[in-house]
This record gives sequence, C-alpha cells and structure tokens, in this order.
Amino acid sequence: MKASELRGKDQAALQKELNDLLKAQFGLRMQSATQQLGNTSQLKKVRRDIARVKTVMNTKEAK
Repeated sequence: MKASELRGKDQAALQKELNDLLKAQFGLRMQSATQQLGNTSQLKKVRRDIARVKTVMNTKEAK
C-alpha cells in the first residue's frame, strides 16, 4: 500500500483501513505465537502500513 493511495481516501475509509490492518496484525501475532506463521516479514509490512495510515490520518486532521 502506498501513501499516495491513502491520501485519496476520506477519513471514514482510512479508519476502516486502520481497523482492518489492526485485525490482520492481531491474527499474525497469534500465528507467530503458536509457531504457525511461515513468513515473518508480513508482521513488518502490516506494522508499516498501520504507521502509514496513521500518518495520513494525522496530516488530514492538521489541515
């Protein structure tokens, strides 16, 4: 996911995206804890996507 894609979305869509990413992160953490996660780089990607969404949300609020 790119920041340019996120900037085109409204606040409600960004909030939904954030909730989806947080749920995905929880699922990945549970898989990791039970040794079922094969590709551990997914955790890093999801964490960075969450940070991107939060950054775009904060910049939109500041304007």
